[in-house]
Amino acid sequence: MAVTSGRGVRPQRPLSPHLQIYSPLINMVMSIFHRITGAALYLGSALLAWWLVAAASGPDAYNHFLSWCGNWFGELVLFGFTWVLMHHMVGGIRHLIWDTGYGYDLRSIDILSWGTLVASLSLTAIIWISVAMGAA
Repeated sequence: MAVTSGRGVRPQRPLSPHLQIYSPLINMVMSIFHRITGAALYLGSALLAWWLVAAASGPDAYNHFLSWCGNWFGELVLFGFTWVLMHHMVGGIRHLIWDTGYGYDLRSIDILSWGTLVASLSLTAIIWISVAMGAA
């Protein structure tokens, strides 16, 4: 039952803190990115399904898929999908470390969060450099 001022009007109370008052911390940003990359992986699975169906459908369908992936927009999408995959994978490893009970102090949380970002960007760069060197 709510306490009123006697006139049937609720007293003024402060609102609960919300995102506007918090400055973004690296672990907060990485948590949000982990959720976003999970959703992007769901959407990106359609790209994987297209590749598999094109490969099973014959050379014409597969060449159409390759022509789409070979232009600048297709490569940009594939680059983004690679980063999404790497970020979500490394973020999952971070969560596995937490599942063991380690890394809950503030310093470790920051190190693991920055490590997630650096590792995902590094792995994406390594993959695409190796693809570019193999294509040359």
